[in-house]
Amino acid sequence: MAQQHGIIVLFDVENALRTRSLDGNTYWFDNMKLFGSAGVGTEQLVTIVPGTHFLDGSQATEQVLNWLPAALGSIPPTVPRNYLAEQERADDRRTLNELASLGGDGDGVSDADLKRLQRRIGKRASKPSGGRGLTAAKLLDVTGKTTSGPGAYNYPAPVITDITGEAVTEKIMYPAQYGSPDMIYDGWYWAATVATGRPGVYSYTMHIQLHELVERNDELVWESVEMTCKSSLKIINDPKRNGFTGAGVGVLPLPAVPAVPAAR
Repeated sequence: MAQQHGIIVLFDVENALRTRSLDGNTYWFDNMKLFGSAGVGTEQLVTIVPGTHFLDGSQATEQVLNWLPAALGSIPPTVPRNYLAEQERADDRRTLNELASLGGDGDGVSDADLKRLQRRIGKRASKPSGGRGLTAAKLLDVTGKTTSGPGAYNYPAPVITDITGEAVTEKIMYPAQYGSPDMIYDGWYWAATVATGRPGVYSYTMHIQLHELVERNDELVWESVEMTCKSSLKIINDPKRNGFTGAGVGVLPLPAVPAVPAAR
């Protein structure tokens, strides 16, 4: 079975949109630091891909890369996928209950109460034309509560739209988007198989779609912004090894068991 490599990419979306560049605004992590991945936690990650051959010299299986993008400072993508909708419904229920209680005494509702309830309702941002993985929803702040004013708000998760570059053109890795029952990323994720028979360092370019909140025709719209960032993978000429023992792939060694004296 092919070995799975997980690569998490954190994007500083707010600063990237301000500077219109992902340079200095990405943080890369993988699960291969133990095997020699360099630049973990920076934008200069070089992911180690070991396993070009087994200890006996035979060709090893291909490896698999999996990319998971996330927005820095936003609601974690690991929360339930219906979290945003549940927050909206909860706020709407609280607002309706408060409105009913305010009007129950027959004195009407004051302007101050109406403004407070309007802030509670929040504002809704529309989906842009061509936006991927986005739905029209209320704005939430970084704590997951609805918001209607300026300030820190929750950005939609970055979306990978393509992976190109040297590693692809040289036929070192074969990226593609796959469907999955895991709804954290709207049921889609990017992965690639890697040919391990050609050791060396190969760069690749990741195409990212961020979303910026803008006002269009008196309404808020998430407008897509296309950017790119780069990373590398390094195929090493090492045999596949057991991560626990450092030895070859096979049965785990068992500790010596002292002989049990025979029962009389």
